[in-house]
Amino acid sequence: MLRASTTCEAAGFPSASLICDGFSKLAAAASVGLGMPNIPIATVPGHPGVQSAEELRKNILEHTLDRVIQNLTVNPPSASDDSEPAARDIIFKGGFEAVNRYFLEHEYSDGLPIVPPTRAKVEAFLRFTGRDPDESLGRVLPDNRAATVWSIAVNGVMAGCRPEYMPVLVALIEAMVDPKYGVEHSGNTPGGETLIVLNGSIIKDLGFNYTQGVMRDGFQPNTSVGRFWRLYLRNVAGFLLHKNDKATYGNNYRIVVAENEDVLREIDWESNAAEWGHATGENTVSIARYTGGNLLCSASGSTPEEIMEYLADGMIRQISWQLDFVLGPHGGTLRPMLFLSPILAQTIARGGWKKADVKQYLFDHARIPAWQFERMLRVWTSMPVWDLTDAAKKGEVPPVFHESDDPNRLVPLVWKPEDYMVAVTGDLTRNNAYAFAHNGDLGYTVGKKITLPKNWSALLGEAKRG
Repeated sequence: MLRASTTCEAAGFPSASLICDGFSKLAAAASVGLGMPNIPIATVPGHPGVQSAEELRKNILEHTLDRVIQNLTVNPPSASDDSEPAARDIIFKGGFEAVNRYFLEHEYSDGLPIVPPTRAKVEAFLRFTGRDPDESLGRVLPDNRAATVWSIAVNGVMAGCRPEYMPVLVALIEAMVDPKYGVEHSGNTPGGETLIVLNGSIIKDLGFNYTQGVMRDGFQPNTSVGRFWRLYLRNVAGFLLHKNDKATYGNNYRIVVAENEDVLREIDWESNAAEWGHATGENTVSIARYTGGNLLCSASGSTPEEIMEYLADGMIRQISWQLDFVLGPHGGTLRPMLFLSPILAQTIARGGWKKADVKQYLFDHARIPAWQFERMLRVWTSMPVWDLTDAAKKGEVPPVFHESDDPNRLVPLVWKPEDYMVAVTGDLTRNNAYAFAHNGDLGYTVGKKITLPKNWSALLGEAKRG
C-alpha cells in the first residue's frame, strides 16, 4: 500500500494509506526507504480481523476518517535528511567491549558479540572475490540501500565468517536481491525465516556440516553464514525489530543446511542444485522463506510406499493457511520443502524411486478434501470467497483441483509435483525427515551459482595453512 501511495504522491495525487495502528512504526520506517519519509497514513485501531462489523465501523468513523480527510487535503511537512556514513568511514574507535557496546546501541548487531569489522579484516575477505568492492548487486528494501560487495564483506566479518566464505556470501546476496525472492517481505507478520541450502564441492572445501545435527549450531561455516544472512537483513536491508520487522513471533536465524552429495551420488539422485538448471555437484546456494517446520520422526518401513505414506501425512499436517499461496493472487507459488535423512533416501532408492517419484507421491497423496481447503482460506485468511470450482473454471488453478463437484474430493496442496522441494541431509543412521511450510511468493525459492575467484585453490590452501 505504501508503494502505491508513494507513486500517487510523486505524481501529484494526494493519498492516505490505511494501516492497523500496530504497523505505525513499520510504516514510518518503510516510508524512509521509499524516499518519502512523511508519507500520509491513517491508522485503524486494533486489528480488523478480530473486530465485529460494528466495532470496525465505530473505529473508522471515530478515529480513522478525520485522518484520511486531512491526508487528502493538507500537504505533509518536508522531511529531514538523515544521511548515513560513507562505506569506508571509520564510525568508531575503541577496544572489543567498547565496539560491541557501540554496535549494540546503534542497532548494528543482533544482540550477540560481533567481530569488529576493521578495514584490514574487510580487505582480507575481499581477496576471495574478483569483484569490485563498490559493485552493487542490486538494491534491497525496505531501506533501499545498495547491496555492495564491500557491505557483504563487512557483515561477513561481523558474523564471525572466515574470509574464504566470501563466494558463498556473495551468491547469497545475489539471491536476496532477486525480485522473485521478494526480500521486502522479510519482516511480514508470519515471521518466516529463510532456509539456505548449499550444494557442490564447496561444502567439503569449507567444512560445512552435512550429516548429523545438520541444523544445529556448532560448525563455524553453517552457523556464521546463517548469522550473516540475518545481519545483512538488518544492517543493509533495514529489518529491525519493532520497526520494519513486524514478525508476530519470529524464528531464530537458520543454520545453513548442506545437502549430502556423497549419498546423492551413491543412489543416483539429482541434487537440489538441479532445481535451478545446474548440474549435480555444481556449487550453488538456494534460499526460500519458511513459516514453520516440523520433525517427522521414525519414518519406518522397508519400501518406498511404507515410508512415504507417513511423510505425506506429515506434510498435510504442516500446511494450513499457507494454502493462500495456491489460490488467488499468489496462485501457484507454494513450494514446501522435505528433508530426507540419508537412510530414508537410500531405502526409497532401493525401491527404484528417484527424487521425482518422491515428489509425485507427495502430490498424489498429500491431499485434503476440497471443502477443507476452501474452509481454511475462508476462515483463516479472512477472505469472503474461496471457491476451487470457480477458480478451476476460470483457469486460475490447474484442472486437478476440480475433477468433480464432490466437496469431499481430495485436492493437492500444490499446483504440480515439481513444486515440492526435496533434499537429502542429516544423520546417516536415523530414519527421520523434516517438513517445512513455505511462505509462497513472500519469500519464493531462488537458486544461484557460487562463482569462485580464478585463484581459488591457491587462496583456499593459504587460508587452511593459517
